[in-house]
Amino acid sequence: MTATATRPAPPAPRVRRARGGSRRTREMWLLMLPALVPVLLFSVGPLLYGVGLAFTDARATRNRDISFTGLENVYELLGDADFWSSFKIGMIWAVSVTVLQFLAALGLALLLNQNLRFRGVARVLAVVPWAMPPVVIGLMWKLVYHPDAGILNSMLGTEVNWLADFSLALPAIIVVGVWTGMPQTTVVLLAGLQSVPKELYEAVEVDGAGRWRRFWNITLPQLRPVIVAITSLDFVWNINQFGLVYVLTAGGPGGQTRLPMLFAYEEAFRYRFFGYASMLGIAFAIVVLAVLGLYLWRQMKEAK
Repeated sequence: MTATATRPAPPAPRVRRARGGSRRTREMWLLMLPALVPVLLFSVGPLLYGVGLAFTDARATRNRDISFTGLENVYELLGDADFWSSFKIGMIWAVSVTVLQFLAALGLALLLNQNLRFRGVARVLAVVPWAMPPVVIGLMWKLVYHPDAGILNSMLGTEVNWLADFSLALPAIIVVGVWTGMPQTTVVLLAGLQSVPKELYEAVEVDGAGRWRRFWNITLPQLRPVIVAITSLDFVWNINQFGLVYVLTAGGPGGQTRLPMLFAYEEAFRYRFFGYASMLGIAFAIVVLAVLGLYLWRQMKEAK
């Protein structure tokens, strides 16, 4: 009786698979390269260059060597009263505009979510400010606030110079900021409202819940992820606001509306302190990330 030898199975083509995977990886990078190159050149490159300038004494003067100064700009920043004043104004602006934007947008989204007549036209009109450039919005509101020919003074029968008054300039530009940023917040909240299952409302209506209970127990919990996302984005956009406020007041009167980005702009392009302005940009970015991280952490903790 003879035993028949069985031929072992051939090994799996591991090398061929590895080669195929590496080939797909190279193809992926080649396809991404046209999009990555502009990002590296116009975003990452200037960012790294600005970080490097923050630790130098770079100034816009002729034939001047740039030298490394270490943390000297940090020490100057911590003792700069103008920086802290700008930071305080910026936080008041960003928090006020973000909160008021959300409240106004939530009310408008709830209204546009109803079965109203000409609802489509109302939705289009609600996003008109979103489509306007900040410079155009600033010029338009300067006419509204004009002390002599402004619509606001004509309606109120006053002669107030809204944008030049020390106590009224900041509230005046906060109103403009709310009006400008409300449309995108409204669109996001409206999309969130339309995604809430109607079965939830029908279930609580059976229990006899009124509108306020439906809003508090169903609408707000369902909108929580959307609210966290849009308020976080609004805060970042508002703290980085520049063009709108520059057109309206240019930081005046007497620095009462000088937001952080305006302060950094003045240090860089009016006084030519590029190194110090770069350090200001880094400081503002760190503060925004810290505040935003704390806010998101608290929201996630409450959600759990």
